[in-house]
Amino acid sequence: MEIFLQQIVNGLVVGSVYALVALGYTMVYGILGLINFAHGDLVMVGALTALQTMMFLMGVAPGMSPIAMLTLSLLVAIPVCMLLAFTMERLAYRPLRNAPRLAPLITAIGVSFLLQTLAMIIWGRNYHTFPQLISTTPIQPIEGVFITPIQITIIIVSALMMAGLILLVTKTKLGRAMRATAENHRVAALMGVDTNMIIALTFVLGAALAAVAGVMFASNYGIAHYGMGFMPGLKAFTAAVLGGIGNLGGAMLGGIVLGLVESFGAGYIEQATFGFLNSSYQDIFAFIILGLVLIFKPTGLLGERVSDRA
Repeated sequence: MEIFLQQIVNGLVVGSVYALVALGYTMVYGILGLINFAHGDLVMVGALTALQTMMFLMGVAPGMSPIAMLTLSLLVAIPVCMLLAFTMERLAYRPLRNAPRLAPLITAIGVSFLLQTLAMIIWGRNYHTFPQLISTTPIQPIEGVFITPIQITIIIVSALMMAGLILLVTKTKLGRAMRATAENHRVAALMGVDTNMIIALTFVLGAALAAVAGVMFASNYGIAHYGMGFMPGLKAFTAAVLGGIGNLGGAMLGGIVLGLVESFGAGYIEQATFGFLNSSYQDIFAFIILGLVLIFKPTGLLGERVSDRA
């Protein structure tokens, strides 16, 4: 039972990060019908920008409190990722908005490689140690089950951000404009909605979530490097498809479910395969799930809420 509960805790932590990143995928797809494969690299940019900011603050203000340092680092990382996402949309995706769907998809892959290369030039190839500003000393709320303050923070921050996004989309004028643009670009424009601005804001909101996810991911594992966004991005895309890409609630559910499946898989795969496989093979579960969903339920668990476009 202790192992079972421990895997639930681990799965919720990882799943919360996947859910935040998956929201960026699903928002862009919901409005443009585009899979932005460069979105995962914004996780990397957010983490490395925050790391650079922390290093600077440690040099100029070594006595600063860890919470203040982490907050300031986020306040730098989030605008950087938002500006980068705005630039990506304006220069790479907007000119191809009316092109065949394959063109923006290939462009997204190219942008992903470009961001990784630029990050490698700026920050180098080596893995960087990410400062543990929030305690990683485990506490034991239940006998045999451990959770760290950073993991608690990740779950709480993720839940608050997801709730805030849902309120934004469902209760505000901006959210109404986003839903109208997702339903039909042309009709929304005729009703006075600035669809170009709404699309750009969608990219920007997704980038803000990715920046926070990047900092949380790096804080949990204690490392950051130029290629760290690829695998979480791919798994977040799987989570979005699992929940029903284009559906915000589905992205959140898909992220949590994928995190739990991956965690249970890592915990029990060695026992289930009689020692043939171990926890280092946990990544296979994301792709097994992706294949099964695409074969048996392509619309995902909650279904795609966006109407098909010609």
